[in-house]
Amino acid sequence: MRQILDLHIHSKYSRACSPELNFGNLDKIGRIKGVDVIATGDFTYPAWLSAIKSELEEDGSSGLYKLKGSDGKVKFILSTEVALIYKDGGPHARRIHLVVHAPNVEAAERLFSALDKKYNVRSDGRPILGMSAPDFVKLCLSIHPKFLVYPAHIWTPWFSVFGSKSGFDTFEECFRDQTPNIYAYETGLSSDPEMNWRVSALDGLTLLSNSDAHSLANIGRECNIFDLVDMTYDEIYEAIKAKDLSKIKGTIEFYPEEGMYHFDGHRDCGFSCEPAETKKLKGLCPKCKKPLVIGVMNRVEALADRPAGARPKNSYPFHKLVELDKIIAESLGVKSRSSKKVKKEYNDLVGRFGSELYILLDCPLEEMASSGVTTPDIVEGIKRVREGRLHIKPGYDGEYGKVEIFNDKERRNGKAQRSLL
Repeated sequence: MRQILDLHIHSKYSRACSPELNFGNLDKIGRIKGVDVIATGDFTYPAWLSAIKSELEEDGSSGLYKLKGSDGKVKFILSTEVALIYKDGGPHARRIHLVVHAPNVEAAERLFSALDKKYNVRSDGRPILGMSAPDFVKLCLSIHPKFLVYPAHIWTPWFSVFGSKSGFDTFEECFRDQTPNIYAYETGLSSDPEMNWRVSALDGLTLLSNSDAHSLANIGRECNIFDLVDMTYDEIYEAIKAKDLSKIKGTIEFYPEEGMYHFDGHRDCGFSCEPAETKKLKGLCPKCKKPLVIGVMNRVEALADRPAGARPKNSYPFHKLVELDKIIAESLGVKSRSSKKVKKEYNDLVGRFGSELYILLDCPLEEMASSGVTTPDIVEGIKRVREGRLHIKPGYDGEYGKVEIFNDKERRNGKAQRSLL
């Protein structure tokens, strides 16, 4: 049976995150989106840890949790993200973000207590710690052997293991003697599996894609497809540790061009370019002559030892999607994905056909088209996203890419050239 897992989100206590990120709302959005297991996020923040203990209860003895009084359709896995800033060779500080999963509340409490004695974990849901990556991994495993720790959004320029501004060139450089205890990595929004497959050193690790959501709307924008039997923490842990392809069935991805660090660029000057152009420019913005922010595509090129299109034997499928409310907004010619028109169409579709991810991945297009609950343009938009027939202006230097499903001529005519009907 297919389960969808989003293993990295944040709570309302993390900087720049929505105040609506509470467990009641997360349970609701999981049902609407079709996400079966959602990360709690931020268990190292005391108020959120208290909410975990008071608002959630363990689902049997599974190591997964559910909203108290709920049917457990949506389960929660204990998680947090930490920012490590420390010196480790070179002139610049290393800035690494790690995703952490705890096997139970007691282990999460013990990690919080250990960090609270030495670091300021009370100022933000994603704490900044002045300790090295190997030391952090050692600390977690000294508390419980089934803590799961892996690097977040591994290519992001500013805060990642391979980031152009503060990262390393190999996992071994970063994690040192703890490298054997790292079983996975997170792709981040600006890369997809095909890009990561070009780096053979990643072949033995489990590739994960998570939303890193800062708002309810972004839950499940990237996530993982599993086929679990018992739906327990241990089963998830062992599947990731062993890269068990009988249980890990694929990922759901952003189009990486839509990510905010796909291309190189300089946001202040409105300039972006591909890696080849960056090389010609000697890494300098042609407008202000300051260094460009080197993006994900460039770093993949720098570390790749395989050509584009290569695929390792132990890889698994992936699906690139655009969120349903974005498709609706584009189809209606509405700028805001949170407008009343978009919300009505979204609620009508979900109310008729089920979860968002079912609509985007599996619902027969003909059934949607003949239902009378949505417009032909929205159905055509879903079809084009499934087929990858999009125009995307790539993101760069903190700016999201811009996705276009319909061209200017179609917009002027007020309708799509529909191939479906």
